[in-house]
Amino acid sequence: MSEITIPFHGGKLVVPQEQAARAWLDKVLGATNNAPTKEFGSVPRLGDYWEGQGGIYVGVMPTESGGFAHRIVSIDEAENLEYGGYDHTTADANSKLDGAANTRALVADSKSHPAAEWCAEYMKDGHSDFYLPAQRELSLAWATVAQIFGPYWYWSSTQYSANYAWPQDFDVGYQGTADKGTKGRVRAFRRLSF
Repeated sequence: MSEITIPFHGGKLVVPQEQAARAWLDKVLGATNNAPTKEFGSVPRLGDYWEGQGGIYVGVMPTESGGFAHRIVSIDEAENLEYGGYDHTTADANSKLDGAANTRALVADSKSHPAAEWCAEYMKDGHSDFYLPAQRELSLAWATVAQIFGPYWYWSSTQYSANYAWPQDFDVGYQGTADKGTKGRVRAFRRLSF
């Protein structure tokens, strides 16, 4: 089990990742993360399949509009997909938090972006609002549900430059930039705002 080390009064506190994530969610939500919500029923435990919602529960993150949203990751993944659009900067695909906005920009772009296109076409449990997650959304997945990913790099939708974008390594947790022409893995996300 992976652990998070937190500086605390001149020492350090070492906490299992899932426990730290659950404590953070409880603080953000003001309740346990199993509390029922009006719109979605009972929220599952981190890493559990969310019945009727198309994937595995990753946790809660703020939205760029100031609210909060549950994040869900697909159970399926694609392999050997490029980020795409090499030597080209796509306008509005730089958000570190809003993968849905990045994906819309990438899919609408004049260049092909296979990773984003796969996510935008993904459907599960009747939902077709999946997208390629942003950099921080993949960081949340690393912190809360890394065990459901293989020990590989996964593309985010966050563009770094004309030739590079941000992937997340699920072996050691590193985020860095990679050549947009590199073939990597992809998992689709969706979110439920509340």
